[in-house]
Amino acid sequence: MRLPGWRRTDPDHTPPPEVLAVLAESVGPDRVLASARSDQTWLLATTHRFAAVFADGTVRWLRPWHEVDAASWGRESETLTVTFVDGGRPTMLPMASARTFLMTLRERVQASVVASVDLPLEGARKARAVIRQNLATGELIEQLVLGRGTRPSESIDAAAAIAFAELRDDTGLPPR
Repeated sequence: MRLPGWRRTDPDHTPPPEVLAVLAESVGPDRVLASARSDQTWLLATTHRFAAVFADGTVRWLRPWHEVDAASWGRESETLTVTFVDGGRPTMLPMASARTFLMTLRERVQASVVASVDLPLEGARKARAVIRQNLATGELIEQLVLGRGTRPSESIDAAAAIAFAELRDDTGLPPR
């Protein structure tokens, strides 16, 4: 099965039919932009979502781009590390260099970020207020992203409220 716009035909970069079938059912009018293989998992960057699908068609994740906080590739370790905005542990995937996929991954994550500001917190705590766009619908979403080891608190909520008011004003969103 081929998705519309899918042109690659070499087996190292073309997901098997079982993987593409899952995307065709789950994603709808989305388009696959790039793919890469990590062991038995296919990573797919589509116009609106980021997917990890096992070779047998089992979905590991299928998330909109605005839920991907960051991704980085370690050249020496050949490992892709992905973090999501929900604050869970980073997902580490062995992956040989896949330049096109990595560039597409970066571009899609960045495309979803409208505005971002680090919150002024004391000590080693870190948090960001972010306005992201759902690339499928165009909806703008506020996200409070806590740094590793940072726990929610009233002081973070207060700093976030100020930051979101400024970001809403900067992006033309109505005040809350």
